Amino acid sequence: MTWQDYLKYFEEILKAENPSEPYNDEEYYQYAKLNLSRSNRWLKHNPLSQESINIIKNIKEKQHWELITEPWCGDAAHIVPIVYLLSAENPNIQLNIQLRDNGSEIDKYLTNGSKSIPILIVRDAAGKDLFHWGPRPASAKKIYEDLKKVNGSYEEIKVAHQNFYNQDKAREIQEEITALLKN
Repeated sequence: MTWQDYLKYFEEILKAENPSEPYNDEEYYQYAKLNLSRSNRWLKHNPLSQESINIIKNIKEKQHWELITEPWCGDAAHIVPIVYLLSAENPNIQLNIQLRDNGSEIDKYLTNGSKSIPILIVRDAAGKDLFHWGPRPASAKKIYEDLKKVNGSYEEIKVAHQNFYNQDKAREIQEEITALLKN
């Protein structure tokens, strides 16, 4: 689906009288609601650095960016809008969004055996994988791993990740993706 289709899907979930699974579960519904708000905040403030924009604009060959995600995913609320903003800087980049739980390619891109999202797959015009990235920047991965080692609660992990994303202002996401694009 396109970026616009993804946003429409998000809005349909939130407008539905009887949302489909998993959004018929109040927790998932609230995650989606919060994540749309967070995504819109990133879109409004557009934190792309000039360096990232320059690297993206230098892409001369067509690329297909496949982004596997779900509206309920907390990391996606911070990463998906940044990937969209990056892709929008160059007409050679075609962004397609796949829903993880609806026929996506996630089984080919597992993280430590799990279907962690979001995952960005960058392919050349012939469909060959150039690289894949995700499900979160290195610092957020470290936060997750450190808290898991000490049996941190899900709530502690959520708060720590939110604090990281707020303080980092999408810098690390951009740096990691653009570093892979330069290779």
